[in-house]
Amino acid sequence: MTHLRRIAACASALSLSFFLVACGGGNNASTPIPVADTTTQLLAEPGAPTLTNDTATDGYNRFNYRRQQMGLGLLSRNANVDLAARGHSNYQKVNGAITHVQVAGKPGFTGVGVAERLTAANYVFSSTRGYAFGEVIAASANFAGATNAEDLITAIYHRFVIFEPKFLEAGAGSAGFSATGYNFLTVNFTANGLGPGLGNGKFAVYPSANQTGVTTVFYSDQELPDPVPNQNAVGYPVSVHADIDAVVNVQTFTISPRGGQALATRLLSNSTDPETPTSAAAIIPLAELSAATTYDVRFVGTVSGQPAERSWSFTTR
Repeated sequence: MTHLRRIAACASALSLSFFLVACGGGNNASTPIPVADTTTQLLAEPGAPTLTNDTATDGYNRFNYRRQQMGLGLLSRNANVDLAARGHSNYQKVNGAITHVQVAGKPGFTGVGVAERLTAANYVFSSTRGYAFGEVIAASANFAGATNAEDLITAIYHRFVIFEPKFLEAGAGSAGFSATGYNFLTVNFTANGLGPGLGNGKFAVYPSANQTGVTTVFYSDQELPDPVPNQNAVGYPVSVHADIDAVVNVQTFTISPRGGQALATRLLSNSTDPETPTSAAAIIPLAELSAATTYDVRFVGTVSGQPAERSWSFTTR
């Protein structure tokens, strides 16, 4: 079964001592670009949240499910953040646009950027301990929120936003189908006062250690910007995530089928890819992964100057 999909991510963070921005594309998009490919199929997994058939709720719950598997803090749902996300989904629906930036005067306008839309929804950043916010968007012919969430997690620049350890709250809103055939799901993430995160020198990984049923393919052309510009079907991305104020440096990052040779990959790190935040890194295999195969991953580097090393495995569906 094929579906039309397009996705875009944007994250920003402010604190007393630093300013970080990682903004995936879509900011200048005015017309959705239809892309047809197989949407991620959900498998039965122990502990997975029960589906409600509400797009926004199922998307939010799926993100928390994956964060919990990684050892990240769960996100509290905030009604004001919901309102901001729902308003932005409606703006995209009525204007037929996939975008993080609204234009004043257009139907459904609630604020130019994420921060303005949160303010309009009465979400007030008041902490003296710094704050952070982010946004991811899925535009799909599939209204299933959990499926859209998995697609967003697969898209690596979106994953960097979704799995930011210091986010504390989230809100989700869906607007239903537009005349262009898209259902819009917007999820906003916030930290009004940065959370404890993982702690100095620590990091989380995805896919998680011993995770099963991992998707084998990522269609990189469906993400804006495209993390693998010269090809579409590639392997499932593997990533490491530290706190937003951390700096991840990569020395070795490899993936190998159990008992086999390391795969050719594209490395995403801030030193070579400005779309990747300083607090994360990823590798994308340049060929689809094999089905029902265990893969061994090795990461060696530093997190804010501290030695960081981990080996783990996951198995594909």
